[in-house]
Amino acid sequence: MKTAIVILNWNGRPMLERFLPSVVKNCSPDSEVIVADNGSTDDSIDFLHRNYPSLRLILMDRNYGFAEGYNRALAQVDAEYYVLLNDDVEVTPGWTDKVVAIMDADHDIAAAQPKLKMFDQRNRFEYAGGAGGFIDKLGYPFCRGRIFDTIEYDNGQYDGTREVFWATGAALFVRASIWKELGGLDGDFFAHMEEIDFCWRARNKGYKIIATSDAQVYHVGGGTLPKSSPFKTQLNFRNNLAMLYKNLPDKRLHRVLRLRIVLDWIAALSFLAKGNGGEFRAVFKAHKEFRQWKQALSAKRAAIKPHEVDCVYRHAILVDYHLKGRKFFSDLQNMFPVSQ
Repeated sequence: MKTAIVILNWNGRPMLERFLPSVVKNCSPDSEVIVADNGSTDDSIDFLHRNYPSLRLILMDRNYGFAEGYNRALAQVDAEYYVLLNDDVEVTPGWTDKVVAIMDADHDIAAAQPKLKMFDQRNRFEYAGGAGGFIDKLGYPFCRGRIFDTIEYDNGQYDGTREVFWATGAALFVRASIWKELGGLDGDFFAHMEEIDFCWRARNKGYKIIATSDAQVYHVGGGTLPKSSPFKTQLNFRNNLAMLYKNLPDKRLHRVLRLRIVLDWIAALSFLAKGNGGEFRAVFKAHKEFRQWKQALSAKRAAIKPHEVDCVYRHAILVDYHLKGRKFFSDLQNMFPVSQ
């Protein structure tokens, strides 16, 4: 099989009912749609048996999260390319063929994404991936089309195919051989930042990550964990620190981590000042878990052998956004590429 489109489901029957038809309809002859269920307790499985009896199901005994859930599911899939697709994504005709054709032409491409746009505002980019992701020198992620909470309208300003730092996990194309070489996602992350960590590890191995406008999909976003969830805040803060610890080169590691810890606590105090005690406690829990992970992360770091990689924005996006008014990626484009 050329391409396996794998949807990881956890209690997502409404999303499957709404979006699975577009995936099945737009599945090419050399692709297969697979649903991997993360121990759902709703009627997802009954729904699939009734309405999609020929669809392959991979059933897991409990919720392993996004990262380990996909690791376990894809270990049971034989294909040249994996597509990790969220259950709240509407796809378009030919979407897989167009991305796969680009990857077929360059075997150094480890991962790719189509253009990701809002499902309910189709002329705007979507928060989780836009037209491809980057990080700044302090490890803050952003996208072409979305910096922090500023989301741009799509006027074709980022059309084309280009190398990026990370590709969105909402519609992530991965070359299966490289997925296996890298050991898949970091299962300890559970959810959030795992695709950025994977792409960073791929870059440390010399592989490319690309985004293309040749295909586009429409994403609802925030279905499993809403933006205001303290647990989501905990995962984002913890996993970002873990990702930095694993992947930053030696000469920048300790300086960046010290500064990020200070900035994280400023963010935590900001949550508290706004009356968001749950978010404040989430940052505290994130840092506590990060400290507990340090020994295991050191072993992962040793295996990665991190070094400087391309497509890192060598400025502070916090400063550019809040103090210099650079709200759009187009405001940064003359600062790329930046010398390493």
